[in-house]
Amino acid sequence: MAFKEKSFSERLGMSARARQAAQQQFRAGTSRDNPALIEQRARREAVAAARTARIAERETMRIAEEARIAAETAERTAAERAEREARQEREAAEQAALEAERKAARDARYAARKARKKK
Repeated sequence: MAFKEKSFSERLGMSARARQAAQQQFRAGTSRDNPALIEQRARREAVAAARTARIAERETMRIAEEARIAAETAERTAAERAEREARQEREAAEQAALEAERKAARDARYAARKARKKK
């Protein structure tokens, strides 16, 4: 007996039956009542909820860190401003004292010159 080659129509029919069988198997596996799919969907939803919680926690931590950095920056800026103002006041006071000293020295020279002229 020799090997009998299948005709084109037989191969076409086998392909159609295989396709129908695959579709039926897929439909049977994707039923809404399938407990495996329900469990898989529940696991996916749990993972998504956990992911959302982690993202929210990271966002809260980021906001808290930004607030802390902003507070430190504001505190440092206020301290630098206070230091700068104190230094400016001190320099102004020193400048005023120096000017008063110069004026006193100038007045003393002027008074000495007047006293020499009166003699």
